[in-house]
Amino acid sequence: MVSLLGPSDRFLRTIEKQYPSVSVHVRGNEITLTGKTVERDAVHRLIEELQHTVSDGHTVDEEVITTSARMLHADSTVSPSDLLGPAILTVRGKSIRPKTLGQKEYSDAIDANTVVFGIGPAGTGKTYIAMAKAVRALQSKEVDRIILTRPAVEAGERLGFLPGSLTDKIDPYLRPLYDALGEMLEPELLPKLLAAGTIEVAPLAYMRGRTLNSSFVVLDEAQNTTPEQMKMFLTRLGFGSKMVVTGDITQIDLPVGTSGLKLVGRVLDAVGDIHFSHLSSDDVVRHSLVGRIVDAYTEYDAKKQALHQEGLEAREFANRAAPRAPSSRVRLPKRSSS
Repeated sequence: MVSLLGPSDRFLRTIEKQYPSVSVHVRGNEITLTGKTVERDAVHRLIEELQHTVSDGHTVDEEVITTSARMLHADSTVSPSDLLGPAILTVRGKSIRPKTLGQKEYSDAIDANTVVFGIGPAGTGKTYIAMAKAVRALQSKEVDRIILTRPAVEAGERLGFLPGSLTDKIDPYLRPLYDALGEMLEPELLPKLLAAGTIEVAPLAYMRGRTLNSSFVVLDEAQNTTPEQMKMFLTRLGFGSKMVVTGDITQIDLPVGTSGLKLVGRVLDAVGDIHFSHLSSDDVVRHSLVGRIVDAYTEYDAKKQALHQEGLEAREFANRAAPRAPSSRVRLPKRSSS
C-alpha cells in the first residue's frame, strides 16, 4: 500500500487531483471510492493499473500517476501498466522506458525499422528514447559505435564571434547530447568511449563524405537542416546501421529556405523500412505545464494561419469584385477628303 499510495498517502493526493469529484479513503489495505459512477469507475481502473505496475516491480510516482490517468482518459481500453514493461535501459537504478502510447509506438518503430523519424514538440522524449536505444544497441553489440549529430544553427550569435577554438565554438550546440549521455552511462565510462571513438558527437557538417557502417546514428534538431543537408545525412547510411532523426517542425531556426524535416515526409512517405512517428502534447513527459504550453502555441499558430488565409481570400475576392475603371476613348477628328 505504501508503494501504491506513497509515504503518508502522498500519491493519493495526486490521484484526487486528477479526479476532484471523487473522494478516496484508505483504511488499512482497503480503499473506498465515493463519487459519480463514471468518475468513480475511472479512479478504480487507475488504481488497478497502478497495482499492476507495483506488482511488476516498477516504481510509482506522481509522473506515472498523471500519465496513466491521461492515457486512460484518452482511451479506456489501453493498459498503462503494459507500457511500463521491460526497460530500454537501466542505469544506476534508474529505468528508461516509454511512458505514453506515442512513445511506445516510437520505441517499437526504432526496433522494427532501419530509419525512423521522431517528430513532435519539446518534452516528448524524442531524443532521449533514441539515445537510450543507441546505448542499448552498443551494449548488446548490435552496433560497433554510436554517432550523435545535430546542425550547428546560429541563434543570435555567429560562430565566428564566439570565443575559443572551433571545438569550443561548436560545443554549446552539442552540449544537450553530452548531458543525455552522462545520464545513460557510468561517469568513468563515457570519457573512455568518447576518446576511443566508440561514441562520436559531432556537428552535421562533419558527416559529409562518410559511410556509416555498423553504427547507431541519431540526428537531433533535424528541423534546422536544409533539404540538401537532410539528403546528405540519410545517404550516409551504411550496412548494419540504424538512423533516428528527431525534430520539432514548430521550432525552425533556419534564417531562410525550407526545413529538410518538413520536406522529407513528402519525399520518403512511401519508401519501405522508413517510419514516421508523430508525437503530440499528450506525449510530453516533462512538467505538466509544458503540455499546456505546447497546446496554447499550437492553437495560436492555427488561429494565425486561419486569419492569414482569410486575409488572402478576402483580398482575392475584393480584386475580383472591384469594378474595372472605365476606359477613356479619344475621338479623333475625321480627315477631310481633300
